[in-house]
Amino acid sequence: MKPHHAAPGQSDEWFTPPEIFEALGVTFDLDVAQPETGRAFLSVPCRRFLTVSDNGLTAPWNGFVWMNPPFGGRNGVVPWMRRFMEHGNGIACVNALTSSGWFHEFVPHADALLFPRGKTKFIRPDGTRGNSPGNGVVLIGVGMQAVEALAYAHRKGFGLNTMIVDGEAA
Repeated sequence: MKPHHAAPGQSDEWFTPPEIFEALGVTFDLDVAQPETGRAFLSVPCRRFLTVSDNGLTAPWNGFVWMNPPFGGRNGVVPWMRRFMEHGNGIACVNALTSSGWFHEFVPHADALLFPRGKTKFIRPDGTRGNSPGNGVVLIGVGMQAVEALAYAHRKGFGLNTMIVDGEAA
């Protein structure tokens, strides 16, 4: 089992580590998929949030959004990515599954991508760090505010040497 992928009977709720938000240097208007429990360990700089009880796939989204959707299920990210791209203003943290169909469906419509260095160790609902996952993540940005935040993180050395902005290496 990959540590940040849910197994049957286990939680799919994992928290984004604070170093991602420190690197981005922004405050989000809305976190669209915040875990129900363990908020004491959350570090998402956001004004408002939605949980599974609020159904972030159907609830209204506004402003600059942060999305760390449930990673469980083979194509569980697809409805989240569809909604995210339709909204068009935010940053999504998803598995860097570059050979998957959903990756090829949505990434060409992104304004910026940033692949954090190394493997992101997510925070468990009890506040401890997970082990190194089986694969890395990518931060997908849509909209000018996302491009600026990802470029800022890139300049600080947070991501790989190449950031894709509108199809061109930066």
